[in-house]
Amino acid sequence: MKHGFVKVAAGVPRVSVGDPRSNVQEIESLVIQAEGRGAELIVLPELCLTGYTCGDLFAQQLLTDEAELALIHLLNFSRSLDIISIVGLPVPYAGGLLNCAAAVQKGRILALVPKTYVPNYGEYYERRWFASGASIPAGTTVWLCGQQVKVQSFTLLHTPTCTVGIELCEDLWTPIPPSSLLALAGAEVIVNLSASNEAVGKDAYLRALIAQQSARCMSGYVYASAGWGESTQDTVFAGKAFVMENGTLLAEAAQHAMTSQFIESEIDVERLRLERRSRTTFADTAAIHLPSQPQPLVVDTALIAGRDFTLTRRIDAHPFVPAGDKLEERCAEIVEVQAAGLAHRLEHIGAQKAVIGISGGLDSTLALLVTVRAFDRLRLARSGIIGITMPGFGTTDRTHSNACELMRHLMVTQREISIAAAVRQHFSDIGHDGKTTDVTYENAQARERTQILMDVANAEGAIVVGTGDLSELALGWCTYSGDHISMYGVNAGVPKTLVRHLVYWIAGRDTTSAAVRQTLLDIIDTPISPELIPADEKGEISQRTEDLVGPYELHDFFLYYVLRWGFRPAKIFFLAQEAFADTFTIDTIRRWLTTFYRRFFTQQFKRSCMPDGPKVGSISLSPRGDWRMPSDASMALWIAECDGL
Repeated sequence: MKHGFVKVAAGVPRVSVGDPRSNVQEIESLVIQAEGRGAELIVLPELCLTGYTCGDLFAQQLLTDEAELALIHLLNFSRSLDIISIVGLPVPYAGGLLNCAAAVQKGRILALVPKTYVPNYGEYYERRWFASGASIPAGTTVWLCGQQVKVQSFTLLHTPTCTVGIELCEDLWTPIPPSSLLALAGAEVIVNLSASNEAVGKDAYLRALIAQQSARCMSGYVYASAGWGESTQDTVFAGKAFVMENGTLLAEAAQHAMTSQFIESEIDVERLRLERRSRTTFADTAAIHLPSQPQPLVVDTALIAGRDFTLTRRIDAHPFVPAGDKLEERCAEIVEVQAAGLAHRLEHIGAQKAVIGISGGLDSTLALLVTVRAFDRLRLARSGIIGITMPGFGTTDRTHSNACELMRHLMVTQREISIAAAVRQHFSDIGHDGKTTDVTYENAQARERTQILMDVANAEGAIVVGTGDLSELALGWCTYSGDHISMYGVNAGVPKTLVRHLVYWIAGRDTTSAAVRQTLLDIIDTPISPELIPADEKGEISQRTEDLVGPYELHDFFLYYVLRWGFRPAKIFFLAQEAFADTFTIDTIRRWLTTFYRRFFTQQFKRSCMPDGPKVGSISLSPRGDWRMPSDASMALWIAECDGL
């Protein structure tokens, strides 16, 4: 384990029905490959030592004896290996057979887990050969391969890095899968040995089933199903294998492969533990349901020697921005949530006007577009939206022109109020020379703009719509009692890396005019800046936010893992190196990670009194919602770990 990751594998051997000697060789080949890749466990399909489709051959003594001999072969093979191998075979018990999963490590059978729900419908006739594990009394043992082994469906494997629960095929398809109770009892990784045949539409259903179960259990889920070599007399087996984590697919096998194959990935067990800890209903569910269940059989595994660790799962550099078609869906959902929140607030207070400061930047553009959408929904005249440009010492022609063009094409009320004279008077009043471009120079402009917006709103019977986004709130990149304040902050739950995509999505709508689209595309291409410092000699923006506080794509990455998962700096640093290997140097990541923590802690006082605004995603910084933190909390532990990276 490194940074909470446990490497797992799922193998699909090419089988020969009724030939355990041949099958165990294929299985051992997969086991040694997984061991070589550093996997801590490998899961193989249901009844893989014999083949699932043996039919009445399961009643032949020779087949069950050979299956036991094949398991002995695997035990001997495993003596020098750390990896835990979980294989399927028939096991004689009380005059019948059990369809079992055998967990094997270092020459020892750790546990035998019998299938609980034995199907006997459609193409399945398993009750013809196998009994249910539900009928076995607790503490039952069998002799197998010269070892006395406990047999129990409700079994947990305690490894040095995680707790593993086992279920078999049909168990997952039942109203209350064993994995649900196993997870409540502490299993962080569920493995499923399966032999589910192909049918039209079944693939999508199975994926959804595994994803939902892993999400519901807040667990990893490793699934391996029978493949090539199983009888095709009446059914076909595709050799499906998946690694899921809390509803997310990490790896999958190629279907209908004609040779043995295995997949690998890393399950973030630390992340799962933090998720369970934060979701208080998980512990509540365990407290309600576990007392009525028998005690699980807990088996400790051998220590797993340290080994080189390579992360194979993809770490998304932009966790707030989904890929592909999902981005379209996400943008549509977010804009609807923003507009609905604002529309309800307007309706509730009976306001028919809104005031917005329009700078020509991304955030104010998104806020204006959302406000237009809210007014259209309420069937209010767009003229009730009062967009105010407030040129200052750093305003450039490009942003000013874009702001005016956007308002004109959206048919909102335009006003322009220069702040230059008022701010110069303020400088004179407080004794500032007006030439030193310090924090007073910058904040005086932001506060003057906010005063204008608030006073115009009072005069018009309107509300001030805030434009600041989630990333700015996290970094405190806003002026206290300046742009930090509004009457409803529509962007408060939107991270900076997503703002650009939302504006681009709106620009691409059929309902967006060509003129608006052209203006929006230029706004998207404009550097992010508060424009509080005078432009350069060419009239271009001289103050670029990301030069000062760091790249927003890094800060949004840090923000996601700090707030959503509570990871420590060392783990976030490790993940960022994986995600941005081709973009930022290690020193750059370390520098801005330290900056993030410093700003995040020191700027909490701004978040403690932030205005209302809608939560649109998995996190928010509202003190009334997701994030409650004292403004004087010490950052010492976090900064010390950053310094030691």
